[in-house]
Amino acid sequence: MNRPVRRIALAVMVMVVALLANITYVQVVMAGQYRDDPRNQRSQIDEYSRQRGQITAGSEVLAQSVESGGRLRYAREYPAGPAFAPITGFLSTVYGKGALERSADDVLNGTDDRLFVRRMSDLITGRDPAGGNVVTTIDPDVQRVAYDRLNDQGFTGAVVALEPQTGEIIAMASTPTYDPNRLAAADADEQQSAWREYNNADPNPLTNRALNEIEPPGSTFKLVTTAAALQNGYTPDSRLTAARNIQLADSTTTLENYNGSACGGGDTASLAEALARSCNTAFAQLGQELGADALRAQAEAFGIGGSNLQIPMPVTASQVGPMEDTPSTQQSAIGQRDVRLTPMQLAMIGASIANGGQTMAPHLIREIQSQSLDAVDTTEPDRLARAVPADVARTLTELMVGSEDRTQGGGKITGVQIASKTGTAEHGTDPKNTPPHAWYVAFAPAENPRVAVAVLVENGGNRAQEATGGSIAAPIGRAVIAEALRDAQ
Repeated sequence: MNRPVRRIALAVMVMVVALLANITYVQVVMAGQYRDDPRNQRSQIDEYSRQRGQITAGSEVLAQSVESGGRLRYAREYPAGPAFAPITGFLSTVYGKGALERSADDVLNGTDDRLFVRRMSDLITGRDPAGGNVVTTIDPDVQRVAYDRLNDQGFTGAVVALEPQTGEIIAMASTPTYDPNRLAAADADEQQSAWREYNNADPNPLTNRALNEIEPPGSTFKLVTTAAALQNGYTPDSRLTAARNIQLADSTTTLENYNGSACGGGDTASLAEALARSCNTAFAQLGQELGADALRAQAEAFGIGGSNLQIPMPVTASQVGPMEDTPSTQQSAIGQRDVRLTPMQLAMIGASIANGGQTMAPHLIREIQSQSLDAVDTTEPDRLARAVPADVARTLTELMVGSEDRTQGGGKITGVQIASKTGTAEHGTDPKNTPPHAWYVAFAPAENPRVAVAVLVENGGNRAQEATGGSIAAPIGRAVIAEALRDAQ
């Protein structure tokens, strides 16, 4: 064979090898990415040719697929609409998936391993393949109360309600919210119009504030500080300063109580009275005496700082910040400075105290069902950690009862003892002239807790700088508790 022929043969061999390598790369290495790319019309046609499973809450359908009569055989509908959007999410041919539509996608589209038997049965019998169903832990009545109380007043904020003994999420509302039906519309132009509208809005309604908004918790964080104190030699009778204001250690910064009021009638106040009155000066003293390490250890015991929590949607990690010196530790002890919590994290703190100090993993999915509604998997309660000893949890409950008894605002429930703590959190570059965030964390009945709730109303709600946790957030939390206890009867 002469040299030119050998060169041609070698070139052909190189091209054949390159072609085989490219085919292998496309069909093996990149297959998953190309299959899942939202621009892949074949994948969309295949996905929408199967009936996707339902998302339900109790007996109510939150998301379902129906015959469309169009190019895509099935269309996604959300009968419960915006009130449940933070739970269901959306299924869009243009923008993909969100919330449970994304986190439980393998179940809903039928590819989850737990649905293998049904897939094989469909293949053998020739039945149309279909997805499995997701049964949520949500109580629809409680969810609507939470949503309505936020939405009807035009509040930006969130509500989370948990069952303390199991971690079941019975409500998770976030406002402003969006209509998932618009993002699931058959008309791509309508989807794009909705997407632009939502993303250009401020605040963005696509943000799930219950899981992904981290804000200074204000005085609700004093529960963490109190828990640390009770495990470091303090008792409810321990005496703390009752001064109207104090100068932070090694600093010229002055910290004062709400409205500059004294913490009771004497020079000192008990820890119980300081929590009930939410005295900043007393807790700044407590933060200084405890130190950053004790505060951080207690915060971590409650789960603050953990970054792997999923419900199954991921939850943004809360934080206490560096607390690099005594003044920052004093400010952190009252829930300011760099302390940031999500409403979900605060609800977990309340639920942990309600559950005798044990933190249960919050979860949104109660059961996975096959296409024939047979249960193929059930979520069992999962204990994450012990946040505080049982005796400390009992003491915290008693102190929170004292706090609730002093908390004003509407919605008190006759015959039901609530244990609670409010928070009014400064924030922004000019905190003294910026409407504060209003918080409320509570559980009830205090003697036998069945529901724990956390409420966040951002930027003062409709009371601007006059807002407090008691005036704005507490009535919402009490309404949610009342509905949860009513449904539990």
